[in-house]
Amino acid sequence: MQGVSVAEFAEKMELTCYTECVDMRNRMITTSDVNRPALELAGFFEHFARERVQIIGMVEHAYVEQLPKEQRVARYAALLDHDVPCVVMCRGFVPDEDVLNMARERGIPILGTQRATSAFLSEVISYLNGELAPCISIHGVLVDVYGEGVLIMGESGIGKSEAALELIRRGHRLVTDDVVEIRKLSNNTLVGTSPSITQYFIELRGIGIIDVKTLFGVESVKEKQTIDFAIKLEDWKKEREYDRLGLEEEYTEILGTKIVCHSIPIRPGRNLAVICEAAAVNHRQKKMGYNAAEELYNRVQRNIQNTED
Repeated sequence: MQGVSVAEFAEKMELTCYTECVDMRNRMITTSDVNRPALELAGFFEHFARERVQIIGMVEHAYVEQLPKEQRVARYAALLDHDVPCVVMCRGFVPDEDVLNMARERGIPILGTQRATSAFLSEVISYLNGELAPCISIHGVLVDVYGEGVLIMGESGIGKSEAALELIRRGHRLVTDDVVEIRKLSNNTLVGTSPSITQYFIELRGIGIIDVKTLFGVESVKEKQTIDFAIKLEDWKKEREYDRLGLEEEYTEILGTKIVCHSIPIRPGRNLAVICEAAAVNHRQKKMGYNAAEELYNRVQRNIQNTED
């Protein structure tokens, strides 16, 4: 099962560990949802989401603090008996030593942060959504062109990397070459990143591997990018009919999400970088409500109507 270790979570969120002897590397967080155990600390555990990170904020802490010590310890003991991944104390709150000892005995990490509960909740959900999102790897190139995430696909050797290199020279930014790791953050949002081992490298046949960040500077690369549309490069086939107007969109499906996909035939002399730039600007125009193909169609229809009149 895909998950994030509590140790990695604590490091990323810059959390203080109050139970140092507990091994956090083998405890896994498997859901991006979090829980504030207000009802649980009051003794109600029906429908308790034990698999979630448990966050103690101002309300929860104020409630247990007004309880007698024996009852307070018993409420925390009941919470820890459910083998939660970890407990995070916000606003700098520190639990009693008795509670820490119980957590150590059960092997459950208790962590702390100075941040306010609401702000911390937002950070945690955002981080876990990204780490635990459905993910696949596909063969292709991802480039940021005028702010639009362009996924360039096609058979090996067809010119994807060369197109990306020309786009970089024209001021656009590379996200990844050869392998694109795609995560589905929501029903309509796909985000692409690079495997860490090949990050910012491009392979050019006949030349070898080049480091884009070193050659062109940090402004030429980007860590991640939302995928807005795809371009599929393919060999020109004389007998095939290609769309010349673009009235009907073609789509490709990735992780159950449909994105616009343009099939671009490759012939000698075609400038792929310019085509990618034009596609990016045209896609942005469509998102803003203007469709050049529909405008041309409407002009033709009005001209026909005027001629008939």
